[in-house]
Amino acid sequence: MKYRPQHEANPLPFSPFKSSTVPRPIGWLSSVSTDGKENIAPYSQWQNLTFDPPMVMFSANQYPDGRRKDTVLNAEQTGWFVWNMATYDLREAVNVSAMALEPGESEWDRIAEHGVTKVYADNHPIPMVAESPVRFECRYHSTHRIKGHSNVGTIDVVFAHVDTIHIDDDVITADGRIDIPRIQPIARLGYFDYTVVRETFEMRVPGADGDAQAGLEGRA
Repeated sequence: MKYRPQHEANPLPFSPFKSSTVPRPIGWLSSVSTDGKENIAPYSQWQNLTFDPPMVMFSANQYPDGRRKDTVLNAEQTGWFVWNMATYDLREAVNVSAMALEPGESEWDRIAEHGVTKVYADNHPIPMVAESPVRFECRYHSTHRIKGHSNVGTIDVVFAHVDTIHIDDDVITADGRIDIPRIQPIARLGYFDYTVVRETFEMRVPGADGDAQAGLEGRA
């Protein structure tokens, strides 16, 4: 089959687009508002941009009524947010933090019931997930707004510099790598499906130096 999503209705009962661009790293992002309200929520459009200097991005769809997401507003107004690596052990807390809560309710109170505790960032008083093995303190750079066909289709694409990286010492291998199979990061698929990284394999670009640290995207 084939269809043109800009011009034709999806012929399948579920979207093949989001189920094909997989797996997607989860942006489990914590932030704080200017009046001190703490927030944490997962985003499935999250990625690194470059490594010199380290930069990241995430995109956040608006609510159906046109409101922008709290994480976007907090990042713009305070200049900071934190990425917390989502792992298999933390999967239930990640899922709960996606709930739509009433004003005054806190995602942090909900995820505390799943054993999540706070530790605060160095650069701005943002709570980070203490149990997450890798955390990035991200300094806001800019927002690019892209209008969609609807309010919920309109997105804010947020760009940021990675200012401080926290890594738990016990997930660093003897040769200085992050032990991904031990961490077991989770990633978003389509539908209601997720996956977890438990196996890795190595490939080197043909002709690359034996000591090279380069991958498909260039030298790390």
